[in-house]
Order: sequence, then C-alpha cells, then structure tokens
Amino acid sequence: MTGLILENVEKRYGSACAVKDVNLHLPEGKLVCFLGPSGCGKTTLLRMIAGLETLTAGEIRLDGENIGHTPAHERNFGMVFQSLALFPHMTVGENIAYPLKLRGVSKADQKARVTELLQMIQLSQMVDRPVAKLSGGQRQRVAIARAIASHPKILLLDEPLSALDAKLRESMQVEIRQLQQRLNITTILVTHDQREAMTMADIVVVLGEHKIQQVGTPIEIYRNPANEFVADFIGTGNIFPATALGNGRVSLPGGDALEVPICSSIQAGSRIKMLVRPEDLQLSSAQASAGNRLLGKVTFVRDIGATIETTIDCSGVSLTALSTPNQDIGLSVGHPVSITIPAEACRVLTA
Repeated sequence: MTGLILENVEKRYGSACAVKDVNLHLPEGKLVCFLGPSGCGKTTLLRMIAGLETLTAGEIRLDGENIGHTPAHERNFGMVFQSLALFPHMTVGENIAYPLKLRGVSKADQKARVTELLQMIQLSQMVDRPVAKLSGGQRQRVAIARAIASHPKILLLDEPLSALDAKLRESMQVEIRQLQQRLNITTILVTHDQREAMTMADIVVVLGEHKIQQVGTPIEIYRNPANEFVADFIGTGNIFPATALGNGRVSLPGGDALEVPICSSIQAGSRIKMLVRPEDLQLSSAQASAGNRLLGKVTFVRDIGATIETTIDCSGVSLTALSTPNQDIGLSVGHPVSITIPAEACRVLTA
C-alpha cells in the first residue's frame, strides 16, 4: 500500500505515555492536519514520523518500506519547525541552498534551485538579504522554501504560523495550501487551531488524551463528530443532556420534548448527550411553542460584525445561536424568544 502508514505507534517516556495506539494511513499528495489541544501528543507524533523521536512500539512505513528506525537525515523529509530555525548569519539564498549543499549538489544547481524557489514564494529580489531583516511572513516563506529545496517525499510543518498575527496567519494559510496543491506533496501540519485545520486540510486527525479521537475530512468531523471530545473541540457546539422517550422523541431537562428521529432506536429512559451547531438554530420573536420550537429568554448577545451570537436559556439548558446581521431580529438581554431546533441538525453523542 502506498503512502505513509502508521501501525500501533506508541511513545513512552518512562511510565508516561505521550502517544498510544496510533493507526493511520495517509495517502499521497494530501494535506493532513494533526489537530488537538496542547499536550495531546501531536508534535511528538510528528517528530516520530520525522525520525527525531524513537518509537517505543509500532511501525512507520512509507510506500511499503519500514522507516521507523531509519535516521532522520536518510528519510528525505522536509520540516519547518515552530521556531522556523533559520540561520540568522546567512542570507535568504544561503538558507534555502543549505540542504542542497549538505547533499553535495553543485553550486550551479544550487543557484538554479534557489532561483526557482524564490520565484515560487515571490521573494526573487531578496536572495542576498539577511533573514534577520525579513518580516514574519517572509521568514515563513523562506523556511518552507528551504524545507522543499531537496524535493522531499513528505513536508512536515510543526505549528509554523503560531507566531504570526491573525491577518497574516490567514493569508499564509492560503499560500501554504496553494503551494502544497501546486507541488502535490504529501504534507502533515500540526496545529491546535481548529480554523486553520478546517481551512487547509484534506484530512483532519483529531488527537486528544494521547490518542486519535477521529479521522476524516473537515466537514465530516464538524458535522458528524465521533464523540463529545471532538464535538466540543471542533467549532462551537451546543452540547446538552436529554432523555430518550422512544418513538424518536427526547425530553430536555426543563420538560419540553423534541422530535429527533435518529433517536428512535435508543431505549426509552436512556440518558443521552446531544449536539446542535449554533448556525442551525433559528430564532423568532413569535411567542409560539409547537413541534421543535421552544420558548426561551435571551441571556447574552455578542455582535462581532459578520455574525451575531445570541445565548438563550431554554427548557433547562443554555443554547447559543449564530446569525448574520441580515437575520438579526433585534434581540437584547431579557427578551423572550422562540427557538427552533431542526430535527436533522441534532446529533447524538453518547447514549
């Protein structure tokens, strides 16, 4: 089987487990995000793939070859560290050429490759500029150019955008994604930023508690989270308790009932957790309770320009709805409101 395969990969430091029971198949040419909170093991997993950490157990195979114990310099992987690790005493061109120099590439070929890469990252006029005089975004591009200079099989990125301001970070997300697609290079990006993962990735690997919680496309993970951890970590979600009533109905803590057909197979009386995304909730000033429309009271409103977040106390639970200014019905704290919870937007997390 082609691509990068991890089988039963584990990393321990004494009695402490940093990564456990990781099984993954990462196909060629895709951008994969390792996403999770700090301390979940995502960087340790990346470093094992890079050969910078030894495996305690398991195998890492690339195109059928076991590389789990191959030295890092023999794997031909490109890596961009969180700190970028550029050489401050070198120019832009010297930094990019450095891995080629180590491989004994001729000076003429080094120069040609540096010229090609500088054109690709749109820094052709800066070949002789010291990296210390570059902006954060420019240094980021140089680090990526250096990482791909020797035509690596896989590009590894360890939270490379964490030091950038919000606007520059978003533009660099687009640039990296476009570059990855142009080169068709298998890329693994470590991040704790869910927006970054949703924006850039073909495949998201959600890690938590030192193991994989879910693997899928960004939309699969957002719409159909495997468990409460994923639902809570990815995006904003309304997670609330309910009790199955049978016949596809559930009751909320305040006593109101909802029609949720996907719960028809859950035994009556079972306590469950449910998820509804804020953008799926529909608010109305009409004071009517029917079907999946419930009555509530506004407790908080946050207008952040492009969207308006409204928090409502409703049948014993607190729900947050997301709307645009065009959908605003002029609610403020204390106002009564009707809230519609579409049955198709409900997801059962645990039963």
